[in-house]
Amino acid sequence: MRSVSPQGCARGFGLGILLAASAVDLAYADSGGLGMPPVAVLLAAGLAAVLWPARRRPRWLTVPVRTTVPALCSLLYCAATLLARGDAPFGPGEAIILLCLLFVAVRHAPPRWAPVCAFLDAGALLALPVRFFGPGTDEFVVPLLLVGLVLIGLVGGLAGYLRSMDYRRTLAVGETRRAERLAIAADLHDFVAHHVTGILVQTQMARMMAASRPDELDPVLAGIERAATEALASMRRTVGVLRETDETESAERRPVGDLAGIEDLVDGFAGPHQRVALRRDPTVSDDLPHEVQAAAFRVVQEALTNVRRHAADATEVTVCLRHDGSRLEVSVTDDGRGGTQLPDAARGGGFGLVGLKERVTTLGGELRVGPRADIGWEVRALLPTGKP
Repeated sequence: MRSVSPQGCARGFGLGILLAASAVDLAYADSGGLGMPPVAVLLAAGLAAVLWPARRRPRWLTVPVRTTVPALCSLLYCAATLLARGDAPFGPGEAIILLCLLFVAVRHAPPRWAPVCAFLDAGALLALPVRFFGPGTDEFVVPLLLVGLVLIGLVGGLAGYLRSMDYRRTLAVGETRRAERLAIAADLHDFVAHHVTGILVQTQMARMMAASRPDELDPVLAGIERAATEALASMRRTVGVLRETDETESAERRPVGDLAGIEDLVDGFAGPHQRVALRRDPTVSDDLPHEVQAAAFRVVQEALTNVRRHAADATEVTVCLRHDGSRLEVSVTDDGRGGTQLPDAARGGGFGLVGLKERVTTLGGELRVGPRADIGWEVRALLPTGKP
């Protein structure tokens, strides 16, 4: 047996009230002999505008059309009645329909059309008592106009508030998507570019060794194969994130690093005639906050990638991890002189360090990048850990 949702019950209840009120209008027009066909046409147009299912609604039946046509019909009927010096009935059905259309206009109409549609719906609602009692009968018209103004204020205010909430939600969703795209772009740079740069460097080495030292070529080719495999794995994870629709799952599946991953980076970085050392202070524990470990991993990854790009002649690269009480210090130094044979297109545009600085400063840390006192380059980051 199917259960009925609260939303379905509320819609059914509202539909019943609207149809019952419209039936009261028709009964009132028929009993008073004041012209049932015009009232039936007005109610039919209003009910179609309010109740037409969104999935079956034709393209031409836009929000401005839905909210202005019934209001214009009501205003034209009012004008024709006043010109004929007669009176025309109005009841709760037409008033409720106009209030519903006012709500739709304020909340869903395009910004350019919302004031026009709301003004027409409000004007049609205020014209209802004038249409029946006449413009000169203040005894009933003025109180009804005051009630109409109160209802317009309440309905319009509620619709405006909900529209502002929708706008804020749209902005929040847009900012979330923008942050997600920026994070994915950082992942592409940090992971894929790191591996691809390694492939490029090792390929150049393989070409030079093919003629002079072919017996030493196998380890280089193995390094190229390993870097290509890691690049493909990173690309698959990133594409998986792009295909995800749930933001929580995307955050969980996004490739991240930790302190253990730094050891893998160092082990797989060294090339021929190059020594890479990891100096990890015993005070650096594995239970540091996850975001701190991920930031430290990105610092080392970006620094090593820049060594390949801009200091391929470096013979010694040192990665240091220290914990001086409340901050994790991450430093990467090299003794390169800036020698590189990479093409210009593979040297990057400096966006890696910009993104790295944003990542570090977001955590309340500091990033320093510059030449060393004697020779080479240094990247140093201080990341607060919150642990005294």
